Amino acid sequence: MDINMKNILTPEHRELIRSLAAESEKSGQLHPLLLDMAYQNNWFKLFVPKIYGGPGMKLPDILRLEEELAYLDGSLAWTITLCSGASWFTGFIDSLLVKDILTDEKACFAGSGAVGGTARKNTSGYVVNGKWQYASGALHATVFTANCVLQDDNGNVLQDEGGNDIIKSFVFKKSEVQVLPGWSYIGMIATGSHAFEVKELEVPENRSFVINSNIQITDEGFDYPFLQLAETTLAVNSLGMARHFIDLVEQHFFTRAAAKRYEPYQVSFFENELKEGKNELHTSQDQFYKIFDDSWQRLRAHGIIDESILFKVSKSSRELAHKARSIVDRLYPYAGLEAAKKETEMNRVWRDLHTASQHALLTFF
Repeated sequence: MDINMKNILTPEHRELIRSLAAESEKSGQLHPLLLDMAYQNNWFKLFVPKIYGGPGMKLPDILRLEEELAYLDGSLAWTITLCSGASWFTGFIDSLLVKDILTDEKACFAGSGAVGGTARKNTSGYVVNGKWQYASGALHATVFTANCVLQDDNGNVLQDEGGNDIIKSFVFKKSEVQVLPGWSYIGMIATGSHAFEVKELEVPENRSFVINSNIQITDEGFDYPFLQLAETTLAVNSLGMARHFIDLVEQHFFTRAAAKRYEPYQVSFFENELKEGKNELHTSQDQFYKIFDDSWQRLRAHGIIDESILFKVSKSSRELAHKARSIVDRLYPYAGLEAAKKETEMNRVWRDLHTASQHALLTFF
């Protein structure tokens, strides 16, 4: 590990996060004290380079931090992962626009990876229309990013030489979008992952950008492929939540065992299941980080990552997410009804993990 998480996540951080997770879920958004913590530590700007006033952290360290945050509170970690991931786009956005955005100390990016809109070319830029779902952090975001299909001034879809629709990403200010409340899922409730839309919004040319193309800054890491960046950051969220659930099940089971709720053979059976689950998750965790770290070192050393290595990164990310969920589900029955009681920490972690695992990038491997 390149950094010591104990130096970033202090005991005070950990206690505050754990103590406010349930309140955040109840209110449907991150608790103000958690937001303050995130702002103070630049967690919504993890990928923003130092030249723009960001912490200048690199992906290997960010993954470890996000895993630890997910262990403490899935909603907080997921929001920071998605919002800070969107801040990575600062490497491809017009530098003057970025500097203007980041004058706000509470600047926070939110957005959607889906192509949910159209951008019609005009003399000064584009006219954008669209609706995008699942923008984690939408309630406190100051900037939104979204993908659109390009059109000419007559509304005809533009295509490249291969006959594919041309897609560009766009930047919108908070005042330009309408947030559409509708995040009504069983978990990740405090992420406030609502939809947003724009109608006939005119934006200048510099509000458009293309990721992994025309890098605006000279800083390590902005040439790491975005697909694998997204997959790895999502996977470590599942890992952190799975670790948390396993610890909660272990604590709950042995508390009941101490009260003579189980026969000796039942305790032994659970101990074997627990040991096997922990070993499997640890093995998947080690394999994942070994493959990812290798890809990062290859990029640093050679300026490029072979497709075969990127395939391994994608595969290991999805395998880790699947393994995390399967182990959690295997241990779930040993917590009894406590795991199914919606007010418990254990149930919240279970719901968060199963909601996060529905992300399309984690489905197939």
